[in-house]
Amino acid sequence: MKPLITILGPTACGKTSLATALALRMGGEILSADSRQVYRGMDIGTGKDLDDYVVDGHAIPYHLIDICAPGTKYNLFQYQQDFLKAYQDIRRRGAQPILCGGTGLYIESVLGGYALSPVPQNPELRQRLEGKTLDELTNMLVALKQQTGSNMHNTTDVDTAQRAIRAIEIETYNLQNPTERRSFPRIPYIIIGVDIDRDERRRRITERLRQRLDDGMVDEVRSLLAQGIPADDLIYYGLEYKYVTEYAIGRLSFDEMFRQLEIAIHQFAKRQMTWFRGMERRGFNINWLDAQLPMEEKLERIETLIKDDNSSYS
Repeated sequence: MKPLITILGPTACGKTSLATALALRMGGEILSADSRQVYRGMDIGTGKDLDDYVVDGHAIPYHLIDICAPGTKYNLFQYQQDFLKAYQDIRRRGAQPILCGGTGLYIESVLGGYALSPVPQNPELRQRLEGKTLDELTNMLVALKQQTGSNMHNTTDVDTAQRAIRAIEIETYNLQNPTERRSFPRIPYIIIGVDIDRDERRRRITERLRQRLDDGMVDEVRSLLAQGIPADDLIYYGLEYKYVTEYAIGRLSFDEMFRQLEIAIHQFAKRQMTWFRGMERRGFNINWLDAQLPMEEKLERIETLIKDDNSSYS
């Protein structure tokens, strides 16, 4: 069986362009591992960069992007099911599956074969939590995680109260109802990490944020609001959608929005790297490549790893 080639790294490290270049060379298709790119119409703010999926005039097939409506609450359980359906389809057609993204929770749930169950909403719990600050909610989540022994509900992406409440809801459910074991197949894999110098990462993040604003990210958010999506639903998605929405509805000035969003993205990238280092401690072997190596050298190194490093497989 062909291993699932997994390319991960923090935001702005160039992982998508590497994955698509590799896909062209190996007859591959991309499986996205990004918690926000699943939403249709949320293109600039989520950094879909769909132009990256055309390499030397060849369109690279991709999956798990634009699969649900904006305003809905996609979750980890749904991602696992959608991933498995797309992965099995790629394998049936004899193509090389390549998982690419920066949402460590999604990546780890697939590579680790974690068994999950859907968790229903708890209106009574949500009402009790309403009005609590993000710090208070985060402390509650940490305490719950200590009781459940959970490693799988990611606090690195809990950047809004709504997300924290959903994470508490999941942990509370698992504490009260032992998670029904579901089978998820063990998949052979090899992991390539794109490592980028901190200063270069910060430079790229700031440059990319300016570019996205120039490309119409504010207009994208205003269009979503005009479609009837509540502002709080967009704020739920965090990062770009949180701060740009607050600017669009008049809570922040443009300069406040830019400054706060820039800081939030830098912090998010740092948390991504913390998650990936945590994966290594949990037994996942990540082969790190310098983001600033020439593309051809990166591709050659990956090909060598695939050929020689069988220890990277699950």
